[in-house]
Amino acid sequence: MLGYSQAGKRTLFTLLTGRKVPEGRKDSETVEGLAPVRDPRVDKLAEIAKPEKTTYAEVRFALCPDVTTTAERLWLEPAKRADALCGVVRAFEDASVYHPYETVDPARDRSNIETEIVLADLEMADKRIARLAKERRGGGTPAQELEHKALEKCVAALGSGQWLRDVELSEQELVALRSLGFLTLKPMLWIRNVGEQVIEPGGGAEVTIAGRFESEIAELESVEERRVYLRDLGVDSLGVDRLNAAAYDVLGLMSFYTMGPDEVRAWTIRKGARAPEAGGRIHTDIERGFIRVEVIQFEDLVKAGSEAAVKAKGQVQLRGRDYVLQDGDICHFLFNV
Repeated sequence: MLGYSQAGKRTLFTLLTGRKVPEGRKDSETVEGLAPVRDPRVDKLAEIAKPEKTTYAEVRFALCPDVTTTAERLWLEPAKRADALCGVVRAFEDASVYHPYETVDPARDRSNIETEIVLADLEMADKRIARLAKERRGGGTPAQELEHKALEKCVAALGSGQWLRDVELSEQELVALRSLGFLTLKPMLWIRNVGEQVIEPGGGAEVTIAGRFESEIAELESVEERRVYLRDLGVDSLGVDRLNAAAYDVLGLMSFYTMGPDEVRAWTIRKGARAPEAGGRIHTDIERGFIRVEVIQFEDLVKAGSEAAVKAKGQVQLRGRDYVLQDGDICHFLFNV
């Protein structure tokens, strides 16, 4: 999670993860926490199965050091380790809270942060080219030649302000560049932190959250109280829940489910994964000894009202090793080790 000081990053991080940021946190310190993905399908399955335990999927968020107006980039290393970037821009007015640029302008701040990210990548590329030149003095290897050409392509793109994820790079070039951790190759999600109001999310990879307002709602004692309060406001969901779902999607992830009297659980899997890999998310023995998977479509279960009713209708599908899991599949794996 990246952004300028006083953009509301601490508030949003606590809302997402339930973890308070230590007051004595150093400027260079990164704080991490897990955020549950509030999936309404999990709630519906729990309503049907009435399990002892309900478990949501989770996304790990890291609160990076502030992006500053100086050349110091304390945020760079933790950002390089991330699978995706999440930029926070301030869109609320408050005379008691200073802004590094003195005025509130979320479009300007977003543009400036994007520029900082591009410049950081350009600097990394230039430094790597310089190191490669030294390494190739005695004659370069084919791998070094490939990396050098890929880096030159990157420098040209970054110099014109282009993000590398929009540059045509071959699989071999991407492999050669992977260890550098270029930020502009990563997906990016933007958060607009607004004032005392609830606003629906923007288009694309952008979510609007009223951080202070949602913090007050989070202080209500029960989930039911929160639901009633939101219903009275005419709001279906909080921005923080939409953010979790958007982060999940931008990472290229989806959920499949297992259900029973003990637990209803959402499992995280990459889009396009096959059945054995999904089984491996539950236990490595399932992937190793995979035989087949019984799949129930979420909509079929909801219409039927119970797992037994779905089976009675013959709506349980038996799938083999090549089956590509679909978002929302309810699975029972058969295996032998």
